[in-house]
Amino acid sequence: MMAADGLPPLRDVIARHDLAAKKSLGQNFLLDLNLTGRIARAAGDLSQATIIEIGPGPGGLTRALLANGAKKVIAVERDERCLPALAEIAAHYPDRLQVIAGDAMSVPLTDYLIPGEPCRIVANLPYNIGTALLIGWLETMPWPPFFESLTLMFQREVAERIVATPEQQKDYGRLAVISNWRCETRILFDVSPSAFTPPPKVTSSVVQLVPRPHPEPCNMQTLSRVTAAAFGQRRKMLRQSLKGLTAHPLELLATVGIEPTLRAETVPVEGFVALAQAFDALRQD
Repeated sequence: MMAADGLPPLRDVIARHDLAAKKSLGQNFLLDLNLTGRIARAAGDLSQATIIEIGPGPGGLTRALLANGAKKVIAVERDERCLPALAEIAAHYPDRLQVIAGDAMSVPLTDYLIPGEPCRIVANLPYNIGTALLIGWLETMPWPPFFESLTLMFQREVAERIVATPEQQKDYGRLAVISNWRCETRILFDVSPSAFTPPPKVTSSVVQLVPRPHPEPCNMQTLSRVTAAAFGQRRKMLRQSLKGLTAHPLELLATVGIEPTLRAETVPVEGFVALAQAFDALRQD
């Protein structure tokens, strides 16, 4: 029996190609086509965009993106076992799916894009590299980046760290500062472990990040250093934790009007951006 898109059911594809998910690759295959369709629709109108997908596995989300009208999908897959299954999808959607066999951590994505054409990244990210991939995309230069949006699946706890504000002090940290400095972020919906094969032990969430066209000017490397120092000892006051950054933390804090007795988890994104700007300015004096 064929699925609604005219391709075999994903469970049949997995069985035929012997695609048992590998924990070492962070694989949890998403088989619910209603759910993959919901993720694809959450990414907006795909008809004029090239979609980059990381870790398609047997192609559940890939199929949903194409069925929902994606102009083109570029899928980066490290697991060579999955390539024959993806080739079947490519044959079903001629000239609309390009599969790149390689590690997403090292594949130069922009090499496969047509300059000036809209691009979005939509993916059920492998759990073991999801945060590293996100940080790499947030560090893209120049900014605004090559992508219009990121619609990504993470473990729920990672999703909460991405969108956190100082009001959610437990989750607020370096990832939230960098994410919300450069993007508008929100959690779209949760996904039950039962939607995956094999089911993970935790709930997942789909997060969307939309680049801010003009974030407050700041050196990314400096912001990373400031947040690393501040949150590296998050229970200490800034006057103490920032000693890992500068021998004169009180001078730095006074420059931007931040109380030295505050802790990192209470300082908003704009406060860290101001600290990074002031740190660079003081070094140049």
